Amino acid sequence: MTIEKLPDCVPVVHDSAHSELDMLQMREYRDHRLEVLSWLWQEGKDPDRAEGYSDIVVENTSYRLSKIYRWIWENEGYTTVLNHDHADAIVEKLRTRGTADENKSQYVKALQRYFGWRAHEKGAEEWEPEETFSPGQQTHHARDYFTLDERKLLRNATLNYASLPNYNDATPEERDRWKIYLAQRLEKPKNEVTPEDWEDAVSWKLPSIVAVSLDGGLRPVEVRRARVQWVDLQNAVLRIPKEEDSKATGGGENWTVSLREDTTQKLEWWLAERAARPKYDSHDELIALSLA
Repeated sequence: MTIEKLPDCVPVVHDSAHSELDMLQMREYRDHRLEVLSWLWQEGKDPDRAEGYSDIVVENTSYRLSKIYRWIWENEGYTTVLNHDHADAIVEKLRTRGTADENKSQYVKALQRYFGWRAHEKGAEEWEPEETFSPGQQTHHARDYFTLDERKLLRNATLNYASLPNYNDATPEERDRWKIYLAQRLEKPKNEVTPEDWEDAVSWKLPSIVAVSLDGGLRPVEVRRARVQWVDLQNAVLRIPKEEDSKATGGGENWTVSLREDTTQKLEWWLAERAARPKYDSHDELIALSLA
């Protein structure tokens, strides 16, 4: 990756860091920050497509990461390497603070972007928070429902379930084996499985529904009720009207669910796919016309 000059609105080092670091630390910290922020700006949103985040997202991430570093320095001393224990400690600190959940969720997203850079550029492991914060709802404890390992397995399983080899590239023997699988999955005779069934089985529908359900703790009834207009891709949230909130999570207000970046991407791909499927024409259901 070529490190280029960042937009003027994105400070590499905030003024507060100058008073806390010596000259050598400042040089190392500046180089580190420039590498992270340049990656986010150039390709962090979708590295495979070399698509970066907007100037404002990188600016906000820069500010929040700067505060996160200072929290770590105050407790453990200077470092430029954040690990999972650091991130978990930050989430715990956020949990006990009285600030709005929307602000807390932005710190969590900043950490996830940082670990996205670590994973892509340094070969480190991704990080998933043990708690997420959604505006207008109580803090959601992911570990109360599935462990972190179980959540990762669920997300990966949906990708495997939704993935088949290209029909035209498969050998006759491979097609025969996959037709047996599809016949069982679709509950129809093997000789009635068509290329259209094959194409329909390769979809972002299931990965997106599972990812959204994990992020928001959605019940089946909320999945069935979900509408396209609930999705706000730009802000990475699902806006659920209070009358559709089966758990009254929003406390009498509309319920806003913060979505992970990978969840938002899956939803974006599913919405594009959905728009190309004629059976969804004239319908606003996000998923529930067909969950099979």
